[in-house]
Amino acid sequence: MTRILIVDDHPLFREALESAVRLERPNCEIFEATTIDEALDVLAREKNFDLGLFDLFLPGTSGLSGLVRVRAAHPHLPLMVVSGHEDPRVVRDLLSMGAAGFVSKATSKNELAHAIKEVLNGSVYLPERFRDISQPQRSEIERGDMLRRLQDLTPQQMRVLDMIRAGLQNKQIAYELGVAETTVKAHVSEILRKLNVYSRTKAAIEVGKMDFAQFSAAGLPVGEKDSSH
Repeated sequence: MTRILIVDDHPLFREALESAVRLERPNCEIFEATTIDEALDVLAREKNFDLGLFDLFLPGTSGLSGLVRVRAAHPHLPLMVVSGHEDPRVVRDLLSMGAAGFVSKATSKNELAHAIKEVLNGSVYLPERFRDISQPQRSEIERGDMLRRLQDLTPQQMRVLDMIRAGLQNKQIAYELGVAETTVKAHVSEILRKLNVYSRTKAAIEVGKMDFAQFSAAGLPVGEKDSSH
């Protein structure tokens, strides 16, 4: 039986996604989550999923960091992003990190069902208007390099990086994770090495550029979660 995980914090949109899934796979088994942490818990507990449908913005994450955590923990799970943000640079970044597809939240149920069918059959799905994405500029190439480095981080290192970006110090991170401060220091050192930066501040700045540069045209303040997702 096909098993699909829907990850979105809006109940109405989870219902809409489930309706599209049922149109394509009436008898599939559907699981739901509202945050990346919940999604990781479900994936660890249930195993053997065929597809994950993810909103781009979810509570407790910023930019692409949540999806990077999922990719690190479950590299073989096909992920399709369903989002209200349609900047081609966002789509390019998603493909760079190995996403299996992208569709807009404005997509019709029939088209969404078709996208789900394509990804379940092993294809990468993009709406027609994104299928001729031009060559990236230098800044986008650099962002792609950072995405690849981020994918070298373990899920726990990604959690530590998110907390660093939120301004937490090692002692606070240790408390939140329930580990020794020395363990956090080891994680931070490894994060800096993998990202090829010299300080935690530089790591926060460089990852922040990657997460939010593509949304600046939409006027979204850094760290603010947009209601349209």
